[in-house]
Amino acid sequence: MATNPTRSSGQPGKMKKDESLLGKLGGTLGRKKKPKQVSDLQEEGKNAINAPLLHAGDELLPEDTLLEENAERTILDPNSRDDPNFKDLQRVLIDWINSELEEERIIVKVLEEDLYDGQVLQKLFEKLSGYKLNVAEVTQSEIGQKQKLQTVLEAVHGLLRPLEWNTEWSVDAIHSKNLVSIVYLLLALAIYYTAPIRIPEHVSVQVIVVKKKEGILQTSHVTKQLTTSSTEMMMGRSERDAFDTLLDHAPDKLNVVKTSLITFVNKHLNKLNLEVTELESQVHNVAFAFELMQDGGLQKPKARPEDVVNLNLKSTLRVLYNLFTNYKNSD
Repeated sequence: MATNPTRSSGQPGKMKKDESLLGKLGGTLGRKKKPKQVSDLQEEGKNAINAPLLHAGDELLPEDTLLEENAERTILDPNSRDDPNFKDLQRVLIDWINSELEEERIIVKVLEEDLYDGQVLQKLFEKLSGYKLNVAEVTQSEIGQKQKLQTVLEAVHGLLRPLEWNTEWSVDAIHSKNLVSIVYLLLALAIYYTAPIRIPEHVSVQVIVVKKKEGILQTSHVTKQLTTSSTEMMMGRSERDAFDTLLDHAPDKLNVVKTSLITFVNKHLNKLNLEVTELESQVHNVAFAFELMQDGGLQKPKARPEDVVNLNLKSTLRVLYNLFTNYKNSD
């Protein structure tokens, strides 16, 4: 025969019912929240309010939404991060950096993780420019890292300012590991210093611009053009000269210039039983020729040997005109 359970005078059955009710209410009626819990709830509420404004798939991190009024943050769209062309561009830049800094025993694997503190950028700029920057070699503090970045970027701006280069980077952007800003900076250095690399053409990415206005987050998508054609990028690295003007505004006169230069070249090559008929494709041993020109006291050409080898007519014209102006009266 079954017996009923004995109840104590403290009425535990009723207590459990009350605890269950409080539990369902999250305990907010029975216990005072700790300061951290209050802060977390406020943050959760704020994110919940702002969440409907964000596009699905944007995958914004919590820190991306913590903005001051009218401030904005740019985030790389996840789809662009996985774009094969963008990945190829990163690979080319990483290989270039590692080649330049091989003697420093620096190996870059991930651009935003390895360059944000300014250490690698400092070494890269010093190697390319031959100029030693007045910065601490190693610094772990955020202030020290940003000071180093500031020094490096000021030096870069000093180079690019005469070219009216549109800078798409800043100390805060690089230190916050903004990959697009870092790539823009590296491309500027690679183009200015005529890096011996083949930069992928017409690479663009989508970025998400997050802005806070009247306490509400607003987002928009913007396309960033990282690279254009090889010709346009090459033109951006130096000041325009007479050949730029000739090709842009008087292409009909190009054949006159080519004919004059071919005549000059053959005047001297005929002594060696050689003849040139096409400037674009009949120039050999270019690197050696560049060395001979500089040994002979000629000004270093703006063009690179590889530009001539790659059949860039403008570069070939610049080199030949350099020779012409110095030896046109020579027998």
